[in-house]
Amino acid sequence: MNFKHLHYFWVTARAGGIMRAGEQLHTTPQTLSGQIKLLEEWLGRKLFRKSGRQLALTDEGRLALGYADQIFALGAELEDALRQARSGQRVLEFRVGVADSVAKSVAYRLLEPALSVAEPVRLIGSEGKFPDLLAQLALHRLDLVIADEPLSRRMSVKAFNHALGTTTMSFFCAPALKAQLKGPFPQCLNDAPMLIQGVASSVRQQLEGWLTQHQIRPRVVGEFDDGALMTAFGREGRGVFMSPAVLEQETVAQYGVEVIGRSSELVEEFFAVSVERRITHPCVAAITQAARGRLFGG
Repeated sequence: MNFKHLHYFWVTARAGGIMRAGEQLHTTPQTLSGQIKLLEEWLGRKLFRKSGRQLALTDEGRLALGYADQIFALGAELEDALRQARSGQRVLEFRVGVADSVAKSVAYRLLEPALSVAEPVRLIGSEGKFPDLLAQLALHRLDLVIADEPLSRRMSVKAFNHALGTTTMSFFCAPALKAQLKGPFPQCLNDAPMLIQGVASSVRQQLEGWLTQHQIRPRVVGEFDDGALMTAFGREGRGVFMSPAVLEQETVAQYGVEVIGRSSELVEEFFAVSVERRITHPCVAAITQAARGRLFGG
């Protein structure tokens, strides 16, 4: 493959058109179009299609763009690594995958200590489904995976669980909604609008069992894989939502909501999954020590 042609395609796709890409690459639109056409001929697939006066990516073009993003990102990392080696400055690269069922605020609190180790660190974070992240870990494309469930023995991935800690759950809502709730907690949840975690969350099944046990039937008005989006709806008074008690003060201060109750029966666990049985990576060590001590109180 001619990577110059691929680079022209990549810049055009990211710039949103031939004219803008030509300006960035300091070349004429005719030359740019010709180079992209050569790439399409080599691949045997059309990468762009006309959409009015604009160019739009075909399905094959979107696939190619994903690979091009990775190729040129790796090229930039190679350049940075060689420059650091030449200057004598070593930067520790730390690649972490965070399961999308983990609340963003928890993920930040867990990962932040990695930036406090003695040597300079470059943290590269990604988010995804737990099984997909484990596959990346197995291929050594990630150093660590943060999740709200442990690696199952049934999965054919040679990795190890490191328990970080547990937290009970608190229930929150906007002040205006709280004024409308009737009775003490948890009975006040009966027929109340409620926002709940998606099925991928480890606490979802616990919540359903807890509601049944207490004979509570809320009106579920929203279900979210993204905890930040759920909290945004809760902040606007759209429903009661549940969040880790360890973030209670932060949630109240940041979103202007109020705590309406707590449950020690609902518990969320957090794990670090790595290929190391014995932790040696300084960033992983900093994360586990901080989580077991300061964040989850041992």
